[in-house]
Amino acid sequence: MADQVSERIRVDASAAHCFDVATDFEQYPSWARDVKEAKVLDRDAQGRGTTVEFRAAAMGRTIRYVLTYDYSDAPHAFSWKLLEGDMLRKLDGRYQFDAEGDGAARVTYDLAVDLAVPLPGLIKRRAAGLIMGNALKELKRNVEKS
Repeated sequence: MADQVSERIRVDASAAHCFDVATDFEQYPSWARDVKEAKVLDRDAQGRGTTVEFRAAAMGRTIRYVLTYDYSDAPHAFSWKLLEGDMLRKLDGRYQFDAEGDGAARVTYDLAVDLAVPLPGLIKRRAAGLIMGNALKELKRNVEKS
């Protein structure tokens, strides 16, 4: 069973800039601590990655997974689903970018994770929360410095 978590963070940058940074997958290894490699396998007509292969550090080893992206709500949001991966049964999520009146953005991250390895529910939920918390903080830090 997948664990679902959701979190929001305020970013001192425009929603459009947040979207641009979050969809520049090939740059993830330079700012997302656990992402070791990101390779865009397919792109849409606008050049955005629609199928992306990642290698990331997780639970003391490197895991591989491929996500497929949906931009039907762009530029306000985009979502993804797990296409394939080792150690994962599900890694589906969504980023939403809402403009705030002062030029900042409110970024919402929804994530559903199901690991292929048997772990107690509490540990799975903590892992999902850790993934999300790190991702949002690292996205915020990278967006605000660029």
